[in-house]
Amino acid sequence: MTFTLADDAALLQPITIGSSTARNRLFMAPLTRSRAQADGTPSDLQVEYYAQRASAGLIITEATAISQVGNGAYVNTPGIYTDRHQEKWAEVASAVHARDGLMFMQIWHVGRMAHPDINGAESVAPSPIAADLLAHTPSGKKPLPVPRALGSDEIPGVVAQFRAAARRAVDAGLDGVEIHSANGYLLHQFLSDTANTRTDRYGGSAQNRARLTAEVVEAVADEIGAGRVGLRISPGNGAGGVNEIDAVSAYEALLHRISPLELAYLHVLINPDAAEFGVVRALWPGPFVLNTGRDIDTSFCQLENLVDWGVISAAAVGRAYLANPDLIDRLRTGAELTAPDVATFYSPGAAGYVDYPTLAPTV
Repeated sequence: MTFTLADDAALLQPITIGSSTARNRLFMAPLTRSRAQADGTPSDLQVEYYAQRASAGLIITEATAISQVGNGAYVNTPGIYTDRHQEKWAEVASAVHARDGLMFMQIWHVGRMAHPDINGAESVAPSPIAADLLAHTPSGKKPLPVPRALGSDEIPGVVAQFRAAARRAVDAGLDGVEIHSANGYLLHQFLSDTANTRTDRYGGSAQNRARLTAEVVEAVADEIGAGRVGLRISPGNGAGGVNEIDAVSAYEALLHRISPLELAYLHVLINPDAAEFGVVRALWPGPFVLNTGRDIDTSFCQLENLVDWGVISAAAVGRAYLANPDLIDRLRTGAELTAPDVATFYSPGAAGYVDYPTLAPTV
């Protein structure tokens, strides 16, 4: 596959996102790759992997856990809750910055998607409702357990963990954080009218279901500055078994509450033809980053048009950056794009991770 972007293409123009300036509008989407060490510390491979892709307008890292309990959806995923984690992330940030890259860390708590065989802890969620899915544990696929509902008195602690993780990320040298409130993980579970059956101030009404994500956003913005904070949501996305009946109201309540903060950006995983897209887009006054998932991941003509028409501010793509570290150079020159090796997405080692080819340098 080939596609060529002209020098004046909208996707290649710089954009201000909060406190930072991205040199182009083709961002690298967060991609779980399972290459961290067993304790959640990034590996040397991750330092190389992200540095290779530094020409992205913004690298959004793989989802990174705020606590041991908040990890556990996949094996060998990174954390940002110990000094050792922070020290290695500092190496990653330094390597990306050495190539003039920009990098936000996506921070998450997986909630009911955790399996104790992976994180050694009890899974928690808004309500004691298990996701009807299998976890890929070290000893094979196993059903996800019924989680324990978080007590109202525990929720401020979760907010504090997001705040502390953001502080560690910025202290490690990353340019900001993206709060993961999508794809069926803890914050999305609270937003959902099916995964969240609480009757306290964090459940029931749309405003109550939006409360935890809003409190996390506010706490993180207070800690590191709103210009260093992005938020990811996925209205109507059934990932993780979070099948929302009303995929609009909680997001309306959330965006009404947080839009005055002037965050760096809102990152939305959604089909632009979906009804929810228009609602969310109309409610967000700041930079709007679109990720449509796998189907449009390399449809650069459509993404270019959406940016050029002002429908979106930037686009985040995943697999294209995974398999093409020099994606921007390839799009500028119309070079053939490498196809990703699906078999190596979550396997250990360098293969399918840091060994994808790049264009030969021109003399």
